[in-house]
Parts: sequence; structure tokens; C-alpha cells
Amino acid sequence: MTSDTPTRAGADEAVRPAAEPETASWAQRLRRFGYTPAPRTDTRERLVPPFPQPSTRIWEFLGLGPRLARRLAGSMAWVGPLLVAAVAGALRFWRLGQPHALVFDETYYAKDAWSLLKLGYEGTWPDRKIADPKILADPQVIPLSDTGSFVAHPPMGKWVIAFGENLFGLDPFGWRFMTALLGTLSVLMLCRIGRRLFRSTLLGCLAGALLAVDGLHFVMSRTALLDLVVMFFALAAFGCLLVDRDRARARLAAALPVGPDGFARPDHHTGEHAGTGWRPWRLAAGVFLGLAAASKWNGLYFLVFFTALTLLWDVGARRIAGAYSPYRAVLRKDLGWSVVSMVPVAVLTYLATWTGWFMTDDGYARHWADGRGGTWSWIPAPLRSLWHYEHAVYEFNINLHAWHRYKSNPWSWLVQGRPVSFFYESPKPGQEGCHTSVDCSQEILGLGTPLLWWTACFALAYLLYRWAMRRDWRSGAVLCAVAAGYLPWFNYQDRTIFSFYAVAFVPYLCLAVALLIGALLGPPGASERRRLVGATGAGVLVLLIVWNFIYFFPLYTGQTIPYSDWHARMWLDTWI
Repeated sequence: MTSDTPTRAGADEAVRPAAEPETASWAQRLRRFGYTPAPRTDTRERLVPPFPQPSTRIWEFLGLGPRLARRLAGSMAWVGPLLVAAVAGALRFWRLGQPHALVFDETYYAKDAWSLLKLGYEGTWPDRKIADPKILADPQVIPLSDTGSFVAHPPMGKWVIAFGENLFGLDPFGWRFMTALLGTLSVLMLCRIGRRLFRSTLLGCLAGALLAVDGLHFVMSRTALLDLVVMFFALAAFGCLLVDRDRARARLAAALPVGPDGFARPDHHTGEHAGTGWRPWRLAAGVFLGLAAASKWNGLYFLVFFTALTLLWDVGARRIAGAYSPYRAVLRKDLGWSVVSMVPVAVLTYLATWTGWFMTDDGYARHWADGRGGTWSWIPAPLRSLWHYEHAVYEFNINLHAWHRYKSNPWSWLVQGRPVSFFYESPKPGQEGCHTSVDCSQEILGLGTPLLWWTACFALAYLLYRWAMRRDWRSGAVLCAVAAGYLPWFNYQDRTIFSFYAVAFVPYLCLAVALLIGALLGPPGASERRRLVGATGAGVLVLLIVWNFIYFFPLYTGQTIPYSDWHARMWLDTWI
């Protein structure tokens, strides 16, 4: 036996694993049993997940160089949303002035907007039923009285409509111009909001595209009513709070200590005591929420829900940063400034929208408090007069129980059980494009794209699962926004309410469907087969929703179609 031949003891030593040091972690000791610890993560990335690098595969497939492909891929963060918004705008401005008449409640808001433009407050029209723009535009026929008129909604939404009338006159295109513009801009905003929320340009643009082809949003974008204005300002506030969330978390992340390995770790002192600095985006959210409430009072609920939402986001941020008691830390460091930067700002914004009423003398109840004493006499008389006016409006709104043919219960809104017919006429053969031997139909129906809304019902259930079982903050944010626009109406089920009020939360339904489609596409790292199946299913669903919008397009735009074609589109008896 040579010296190179190992002994039995030597052979055993050659195959025996090295002894583990006493300082080895449990993860290191368990690796021998097949345990694989989770990869190290930087707490800074947990606080503010980075946007993924845009894929260049499509551009390289088209034969472009790597440098140009990277630039084009990066530009899609804005190019994609702008293209989607351009399509949405083309649809919304197409034949915007048709029908050339007051549609549904335009008879109130278009006239009140014109009154604000001329008087600074809502005057009195001798006949609200006049719908011919030519007659309205002739002051000799329908004179506008400077006597203040009692109106049921604050002035901001009507000021928005008045801006278009100032540009184009008391004409259907003029009073619909601003809602069409806000509808288009809301599509652009939703693309960018979805991108920030999901960290995906594709899903963000998909959410915006779904909003672009939603029938209810489309109809409301082409009608001078107040609800789309509420939706726009509330959506702008939601976007501002998302930006504020990222920036506040980035400041917390920057304050965390960094170890020798370059990873930031949770730190109790930072999580408990670090400030989040100046937060202008939260102030902007307060302004937008004040404008939403000043357009219609249901905007107040967005202020309540969004204030709670942003505080919960702060709790989550401080928990990740290492705070032992994140609620106490938020109570001490964030609550005061959060409430001050949103609620008082919203209240001041709301009051500012009444400037025309304050600065004139003939608005309804403008001088009600003049010369009145009492407990509240220390408050300026104009503010007490406004409070009296607002109390009268509140009493009117909660006691509005008049029968209306298109009144609907909020339980039916998500399934589009009772849409509102804004306009309907039956042209005779040979008239207004009717080329059949029987009467035709013209209708503008406030109907959400049915397949989109029915898909949204499943999407909301999926988001409830993700929020409750997986603590997905994105699902919670979307659900909170839907709840702000939807749940308060259940308190008024006996009141005269309509399904088109749901336009206030339709952007968040589109976000929910986009999140569901993202799940269909598969998680990162999924197999090619899984990706292919998911992409096929998602593509088919999106194409069906687009086809559904095209199918109902004549009912969204008041086109003349044969009665049989109109009746074929009445999928439910309750739509008639």
C-alpha cells in the first residue's frame, strides 16, 4: 500500500461534509435538508418598487439597433397613453353637436352654466323645457332673469360647462365641449395611473383603453351633466395620492441605514421618527377633492375614503421601514399634516367655487343672514347665508322621492340593470336617414359596455380575494375608490337616483379588469405555454369588449337605425 492510498478513516473524512461553524445561521444549517432561503431584498425596493426596464424585443425584431430600441421602448411610457387618449378623443368629439338639442338634464346644467357666465350665479329661466338652442340663444324670446334661482348642486361643474359655452356659445357643441375634453383627459390620466399602480405600461394603457370603450363613460363625455366632472376631479386626486405615496416612501427609504453589503435594512428609529417632508401632491389631491365636492356632493365621499386610504398607506410604509408601532408613528408624524393638507384645503377650494355668488347680490338666499343675530352671529353673514342655502339643498336632495321612469336601485348598477335613456325619437320613413318602410329609432342610452361591466363583477371579486388573503395594496386601493363612488348610494335607495351616477367609479372598474387580465397573462417567470394560453384568453376578452362597444355604438351616439336593429340591442327588458 502506497502512501497515496487513503486509509478507511481517510476515505470517510473525504466524503464527510465540513463541520458547520457554531455561528452558522439556521438557514445555512437547513440547506443540507433542501431548504432554500428567500433571496435578500433591499428594503428600499420594498418601499418603492422600481419600474421594470421596458422590453426592447419588439423593436429589435423590427430590425432596429439596440440603442434606438431602448429609446423607443422607454418612450412608450408616454407615447402609449397619448395614442390611447387620441383615439378616445376622436371618438368623443365626433359629431359632438348631435343631436342639436338639449339632452336629458342638459336643460338644467347648460342653462345654469350660461347664467353663471352672464350673472355669476344661477338666474331664473322662464321655461326649463325649452330645448331648441336657436330659441335659447335669442334673449328676446327667452330672457334670462337676474332673480336668483334655487339649484340643487354646487356651481363648479356648471362653471366647467360654462367655459366651453364661453368659447363656442350657447350651442350643443359649446356646452358639451368641456365634458368631452375631460373625458379624453381622464383616459390619459388612467393610463398613467394604471402604469404607476401596476408598474406596467401595458396594463396601464389597457385600463385606459377599456375606459375609452366604456359606453357609460362615452355617453357622459358627450353630455353636459355633472357626474363626469366629479369623476374627473376624483380620478385626478387618486393619481396625485399615488405620486405622493411613492415620493413619501422614497424619502423614508433614503433615510434607512445601509449595511456593508449595500442592502438597506428596516430600522426602528427611522420607521418611528423619520419625516416624509413637504408633500405638495397631497395638497393637490385636496384641491381636486374640493373641486369634486363642489361639482356634486357625492364628491365628499371620495374625500373621506381617500383620506383614510392615504393614512393606511403611511402605516404600511412605516411598518416596512421598521416601526414597532406604525399606527402610533403615523398618529404622531403623519396624521396631523395629512388631515390639514387635505380636508381644510378641500373646504377652502369648495368655498372658492362660490366666488360668483359671494361677489354678487342677487343669488338665491345671498342676503338671508343679513341683520340676523343669534348664537352664530360671530360668523360672517355671507357664510351663514351659504350655510342656510346648503341646508335647504340638503333637505331637497334627501327628500327627493319623485317617481321617474328610469329611476334605478344601486344594486342593479354593476350589471347595468336599468340604464337611462337620454334621448329617443322615432323618425318616419324617408326622414332623418330612415331608409326603411317602417319607423326607425334614434336613441342615446346611458349604458355601460355590458361585457366590460359584467367582467368587472368578476374582477371585483378577484380583487377582494387578493386584498383579503394576500394583502395586495393595489387591490385595496382600487376597491377603496370603487367603494367611495358606489357604497354611499345604498343609503338612499328610496331616493330618485339613476344608474349613470356610476360613472364616478367606472375608471376603477377598468383598473380592476386590467388587474384581472394581468393575472390571466401569468406571473413573472411563467412558462411560455402558460404565457401563450393567458395572452390568448386575455386577447379574446379584450376584443369581445371592443366588439361590444362597437355593436352598441349607434345607441351611444343617437344614430338612426331600423327599429328591428334597435330592438335587437335591447338585451334585457329593463333596458326599454
